[in-house]
Amino acid sequence: MMTDWHFYEPVHGHGLAHDPLNAIVAPRPIGWISTVAEDGTRNIAPYSFFNLLNYSPPLIGFSSAGWKDSVANVAATGEFVWNLVTRPLAEAMNATSAGVAPEVDEFALARLKAEPSRLVRPPRVADSPVAFECRLTQLIRLETKEGRALDQWLVIGEAVGIHIDRRMLIDGSYRTVLAEPVSRGGGPADYFTVTEAQRFEMRRPG
Repeated sequence: MMTDWHFYEPVHGHGLAHDPLNAIVAPRPIGWISTVAEDGTRNIAPYSFFNLLNYSPPLIGFSSAGWKDSVANVAATGEFVWNLVTRPLAEAMNATSAGVAPEVDEFALARLKAEPSRLVRPPRVADSPVAFECRLTQLIRLETKEGRALDQWLVIGEAVGIHIDRRMLIDGSYRTVLAEPVSRGGGPADYFTVTEAQRFEMRRPG
């Protein structure tokens, strides 16, 4: 049976009810980024364009649609913290996605308990089992294939300090399932968690 393909060129639109890209490239880990403004105001916001980019040194990156508070704070201070979103923290994470004024403390808004970081100024989420303290390495404005600048900003940071709840470690290995990590799906409201039932093993050849 021949496959019936829906083909489109993004420059002309997708022709569907909803843009399929964020549903196809999914689930995506969430960059729950805490920062501090120059005046000391705490900020935390989730970004679904996020990932680990390098092992050694550990580099992580998140991309922001628009020059938002998180990007402005990182540009000014050179520091941020990534906090792992877990199922018990999902609703609080969602609350921090609200568009609020820069002077609003989103830790207070979402009723999050903050814990001081060791090496950077921004606090981490006390109830998150994993946090990366990061220092900025690159801040890149993204461009189209023609070189036209977009209002899209890629922030890359080196993790200089990593916190792991020891309950997530078994026999010296971090067990992903134990943290109940939450990832972003497609559409306006889809999220996913990782469970033991979904896990399978596959070794690399050689």
